[in-house]
Amino acid sequence: MDETKTLARFIAQSRWSDVPDTTRHEAKRAILNWLGCAIGGCRDDTVERALRAITPFSGPPGASVIGRAEKLDTLNAALINGLSSNILDFDDTHMKTVIHPSVPVAAAALAFAEHHPVTGAELLHAFILGVETECRIGNAMPHHYAAGWHITATCGVFGAAAAAGRMLGLDAQRMTWALGVAATQAAGLTATMGSMSKSYNMGHAAKSGLLAALLAERGFTSSDRALEAPRGFLRVLGGEVKTSEISGRLGETWELSWNAYKPFPCGIVLHAAIDGCLQLRQTHALSAQDVKRVEVRLNPLALELAGKPAPAAGLEGKLSARHAVAVALLHGKAGVDEFTDACVNDARVTAFREKVATTPDSALDKAAAIVRIEMQDGSRYTREVPHAIGSLEKPMTDSDIEQKFIDLAAGSMTQSAARAIADQIWSLENLNDSAELPRATARVPETH
Repeated sequence: MDETKTLARFIAQSRWSDVPDTTRHEAKRAILNWLGCAIGGCRDDTVERALRAITPFSGPPGASVIGRAEKLDTLNAALINGLSSNILDFDDTHMKTVIHPSVPVAAAALAFAEHHPVTGAELLHAFILGVETECRIGNAMPHHYAAGWHITATCGVFGAAAAAGRMLGLDAQRMTWALGVAATQAAGLTATMGSMSKSYNMGHAAKSGLLAALLAERGFTSSDRALEAPRGFLRVLGGEVKTSEISGRLGETWELSWNAYKPFPCGIVLHAAIDGCLQLRQTHALSAQDVKRVEVRLNPLALELAGKPAPAAGLEGKLSARHAVAVALLHGKAGVDEFTDACVNDARVTAFREKVATTPDSALDKAAAIVRIEMQDGSRYTREVPHAIGSLEKPMTDSDIEQKFIDLAAGSMTQSAARAIADQIWSLENLNDSAELPRATARVPETH
């Protein structure tokens, strides 16, 4: 089957009335979560460095840098907003692929909305189609991530292209070309994880996908079979592929139903270990100074991705099971402050990490964990966590996500301003101009 053409036709011809209410609501949850992450990360050192490098070369300022007063040209705003929304590692996760779907799609769509006005309903529809596109392509490549490709970046570029193409009203042929231009720009390596480049991958996907749609609008051609061709994206980057995952039941099922939201700002494969430590700490009133040894059993892939034994920076701490366990037991929490450079290098934390041992266990799901704690007096406690807080099985509620947004926005705006923005998102389909949303993050009074 011509998967590229089939997918492009679906994106171009999808009707808002065909999107279930549950999917529309999940899209709002995802956008609210994404926007909070972008505001929370907008003043990170990674963003500051990127802005200093890019601003002198940016075109006329036309799109907001989320949470800040600066404006950039639309393409570079998409890049920076994608980067800032991922830097805290607090963004959403599509559980079948571990794609962080909102980052490239929302970053591209909201930046473009300030140049190309669309209603809130049109933005939601474009966002949903973008997520559907990137996640279905990711589903078709079950070994892609394990091979070292940063799947949010490599597949996210298609999501950004689909969303922007939909906002432009591309017909099926031009949408096909947009996917083709996206395919030839797809890039991102997991070797960059633990560095600033990891989040750059996400921003690059947003910018490149938006550019793909803009080129296609002007009749810029590409392969009509960029996904499934013998030398196309799937077979070159995917290894063993399942092309039917792209078009099977297209329009009947929606990939946003597999979306989960993080209660902890670190690799999702560490959440069960954190959850287990927090449960044991609270249930048994454990004191960290009385802990003799901790063993954490995780799936081998989880340790491959997040097994850094001695992180030296906050970004590395987000991918360190030993650090995540240490802060959970020492501080009784694992929030933004627990994954900073200062905390990673705190003497108490580094000393406690030496008590933590990690063991691979292939019988465990990649998102599960078993925590075993031995105390100085010889007592032992064990907690198996098959599904962590925030998983599909134990999801965050609407209230949880809204509070997370308010907490992340606290450094940039008042609580009342944050609640007003949240209210806009919960009723996004009624907004006449979706550009009000990114602009609102730059208008609010700062609290610092």
